[in-house]
Amino acid sequence: MRQDRGTDAVSGLAQPGGAEAPGGRAASPWDGVGGAAAVLAGAAASGTAGTAAHFAPGGASSVSVGAVRIVLGGTVLSGLAVGHRGSRRDLLALLRSGTASRVGLALGMVGISGYQLCFFSAVRLTGVAVGTVVAVGSGPVLTGLVSRLAGGGPLTIRWMIATAGAVCGCALLVASGSAAGVSLAGVGLALVAGLCFAVYAVSAARLISRGTGERVVMGALLGGAAVLLAPVLAASSPGWLATARGLTVALYLGLITVVGYLLVGRGLRTVPAPVAVTLGLAEPLVAALLGVLVLGERLTATATAGLILVGLALAVLAVPARSAGARPVPPPG
Repeated sequence: MRQDRGTDAVSGLAQPGGAEAPGGRAASPWDGVGGAAAVLAGAAASGTAGTAAHFAPGGASSVSVGAVRIVLGGTVLSGLAVGHRGSRRDLLALLRSGTASRVGLALGMVGISGYQLCFFSAVRLTGVAVGTVVAVGSGPVLTGLVSRLAGGGPLTIRWMIATAGAVCGCALLVASGSAAGVSLAGVGLALVAGLCFAVYAVSAARLISRGTGERVVMGALLGGAAVLLAPVLAASSPGWLATARGLTVALYLGLITVVGYLLVGRGLRTVPAPVAVTLGLAEPLVAALLGVLVLGERLTATATAGLILVGLALAVLAVPARSAGARPVPPPG
């Protein structure tokens, strides 16, 4: 039986075949809207991490903060996955599934861990401004490419325009801060960080689109990443965790990691990975706003223009497109 090709009503990405949402019911444009809202909410939660880390004790390095966030969040998420009978059964089924799923799990775990290590190393080598804009800005583009290479739907003009606008907005936002010297090694590591995030996003989206619940997928991915990053945390002088303020910051970072990844996982049910990563650029937008409102930072005219540009680009993806005969479908599995 011939399958029609539709266009995702939220993302504008062309999707191959099928017109059903997860669970076998008919898809609705509002499925995509709910997915986009979940991704935006998850990104907003993650956007508070920088402000929270600002209150960490002076001895807390950026690598240590990044590692503890994944170790704590991954421990909780894996606990949620094994603590419920149904989820535990699904997790065992996922771990015992075919080679493709196991490879996807491994790639996702490495992607999450690699992003943390490469990003913070890049920032140390080439500065916050350059490292962040290269890593964050390259993520959506690399995710689109990885998704296409993995057999995902074609990228449309709408996604390209929104992604270009969001990346330019992030560049204005981050570059408006203090200048930093450019290190080729640092830029290279930032690009690897963007690639790692792309691999994680595509792997998670494909696992979830095959019917595995986001709690199980995120529990498996973050749990594995927590195991990989535990030695990094141990080697990063984690003594700051013994203080009341340090422990409070760590627990908050772990909490928003759980909330953020679960929300993004729910969004990946109906939002393709390239779109989800572009929507995830709401994270630096929220971080910038909190810097102004909570930390008393001031935005330049350039940074304000960047915020507006990111917001407009995200709105392009979050608002349903009106297209005759367009039908949203889950990401191709």
